[in-house]
Amino acid sequence: MLNKSVFDFLLELRENNNREWFHANKKKYEAAKKNFQLFVELSIEQIKTFDPSVSGLNAKDCLFRIFRDVRFSEDKRPYKTNFGAFIAKNGRKSRYGGYYIHIEPEQCFLGGGCYMPASNILKAIRTEIFHHPEEFKEIVENSEFKKHFPELYGEKLKTAPRGFPKDFEHIELLNYKHYAVSKMIDDSIVNSELFAKEIDNVFKALHPINRFLNEIVQDL
Repeated sequence: MLNKSVFDFLLELRENNNREWFHANKKKYEAAKKNFQLFVELSIEQIKTFDPSVSGLNAKDCLFRIFRDVRFSEDKRPYKTNFGAFIAKNGRKSRYGGYYIHIEPEQCFLGGGCYMPASNILKAIRTEIFHHPEEFKEIVENSEFKKHFPELYGEKLKTAPRGFPKDFEHIELLNYKHYAVSKMIDDSIVNSELFAKEIDNVFKALHPINRFLNEIVQDL
């Protein structure tokens, strides 16, 4: 179970997003981070029971830094107001499809797949779907998948991607810029013993699309 200290810290940070407060409360941050890291370790153990590709990972491979890169942003707040982890082969910077946990009061979600894939990966995914549309449709139209993820995440191209025929019967499957999904999770679930079961259910439903994507990525 995720410790309440994680939420408490993030709520305080939201109201005091400055370096002076952060340094004065560094012990709170370290305690919250340690608890989230432990939770991610346990989540990895859950996931590898149905997706062995995450075996060998540890939470440190998967956790994102809380420090924001403000060099090119108008928003100069120095810290993120969430904890996040991407569980996938090779960790948080992986090009493989994986499983994402986002903890932020009132904005918690679970997700995964390939978010912002590199252009060569995106083209390879579209090409595989073009040649095997029924296989991909079977995944994204599965009732268990749709229960958690009614649609794929993000913007779509308005016309067929370059190199693909506009009259392709399933062109809507090729127009995505990401092959990723997300599901919002209520804070009451996140802060209860039900969260581990929710992770198990959601990520098991996500596994087939990750398997499809990763068979493509591993050949590049």
